[in-house]
Amino acid sequence: MQNRQIILVKLPQGKLTVDCFQTREAPMPIPGPEEVLLRTLYVPLDAASRAWMQGVTYRSGLQAGDVMAATVLAEVVESRSPLLAAGDLVLAETGWQTFAVVPAAGALKQSDIVPHTHLLSVYGVPGLTAYFGLLECGRPKAGETVVVSAAAGAVGMFAGQIARLHGCRTVGIAGGGAKTALLTDRLGFDAAIDYKAENLHDALRRSCPNGIDVLFDNVGGNILATSLQHMAKQGRIVCCGAVSQYDTAFPPAAPAGIPGVLIVNSLTMRGFLLADFLHRQEQALAALTVWIAEGKLAVIEDLITGFELLPAALVGLLAGKNRGKSIVQVARPSV
Repeated sequence: MQNRQIILVKLPQGKLTVDCFQTREAPMPIPGPEEVLLRTLYVPLDAASRAWMQGVTYRSGLQAGDVMAATVLAEVVESRSPLLAAGDLVLAETGWQTFAVVPAAGALKQSDIVPHTHLLSVYGVPGLTAYFGLLECGRPKAGETVVVSAAAGAVGMFAGQIARLHGCRTVGIAGGGAKTALLTDRLGFDAAIDYKAENLHDALRRSCPNGIDVLFDNVGGNILATSLQHMAKQGRIVCCGAVSQYDTAFPPAAPAGIPGVLIVNSLTMRGFLLADFLHRQEQALAALTVWIAEGKLAVIEDLITGFELLPAALVGLLAGKNRGKSIVQVARPSV
């Protein structure tokens, strides 16, 4: 058997393109003591992975020649550690490859939840990020207005629904009529704004007549700058992502007027990483599990099948073609 890998053969100088990647075959890795051999099942796609090509972020930057980085859901094929057994499902940082050897201590065993993809969406980074980002950083109160940018994306769809569950009026910003319809028709948003077809200033004024109490921002750039002008007094801005700045070789600087807006309206702007809250992961998972069981939280997953489609799927994600969490299925579980 051979191991297939997808290599980042060159760093993009502008928007990411599929020719930045190349597939190669490598020898099958062999686990040593306290290691496990993993078979990749599902690879989640994240817009932030494009930012890793720009340099150091919350992790080291990627270089040409690297296996494309990713934390995947995998199945243990062979274990040389008492920590894991063959057949266990784990989350592990293996990158884009069909097989990998990692230290057993670095592979996080997962419950056998069906569908398995929920481990990468509602019970994974997107669900946990939305939960802690909104509730701990945004601190919404019943009756307040919460605006979510990239609201039809992996994190935004959960942030908006959780705001609704806490009694807030929720407005989503997304690109295209199909996405805005998804927000109101299936995800329960009170209103949705198509930033591609509407004047964002006018739409926010209409949808948020009393201002925005909590802005959950996944986009940055012009959407953030425009939304800041509609914040209510003592509003809170949660900086979760900056997808508008990822797919470029030279990310733009922050708008110059931000400090003045924060001061005049007594606003709080906070960035965060999920790692800040992982010590409380069980709390979030308990709440998410209940909401799913009660049918109060919808999960949208954009599932693509085929290891070779990973580059095109990431390029599509950065272009906004996904709805919900984008996941590439590489293999089926053996059981």
